[in-house]
Amino acid sequence: MARSHPYHPLAFRLFHSINGLIILLAIITGFLVYNRFDGRFGRLPLPMLNNIIDIHGTFGLTLMFVFPVFALYSFHAGQKRLVQADSLNKLSHIGKPVWWYTLHRIINTLILVAAGFALLSGRMMQESWLPLGELFHFWYSAHLLAWATMTLSITLHLSIIIKVGGVPLILSMASFYNRPGDSWGEWFRKIRAIGSRFDSRS
Repeated sequence: MARSHPYHPLAFRLFHSINGLIILLAIITGFLVYNRFDGRFGRLPLPMLNNIIDIHGTFGLTLMFVFPVFALYSFHAGQKRLVQADSLNKLSHIGKPVWWYTLHRIINTLILVAAGFALLSGRMMQESWLPLGELFHFWYSAHLLAWATMTLSITLHLSIIIKVGGVPLILSMASFYNRPGDSWGEWFRKIRAIGSRFDSRS
């Protein structure tokens, strides 16, 4: 890989890809749930799947297990990609590169918050509400808001990636290149080292 190409750590690429795929599938199936049982803000002529609530719930349950790992990584090792203490000040430089990067960090943070809120509100819902036409429960409205926020935020996320990094930045997320010290073997060595420290303390 050329040095001019952006590089992302293996952990970030892995967690980002897994969570991104599951969130995308949850967004799509979430819209299909809305499209069949709600439709107050518009409806598309799409196939009506009988078990769409269960399918959407499966993606939500899967995300509940993988998202905390990505969130933990993001707020620690990936903190530089999230909102910073001086982000509001940097937003005053409208149109400049620092403005785009700052906006991107804010949107990244918003995606994490919206995804967490979507998981919480989804867990608080009951599957019987929508089939029974009970559309005005607080937690369903909150879940719908979280879905809309994630959809908008991810759209902006992708748009800004194209703006600030273009094709090389997009391709870097799918790269199989790993720098020395950032590989599967190094991961396993670190895990064994952590395990050895715990064994020595017991």
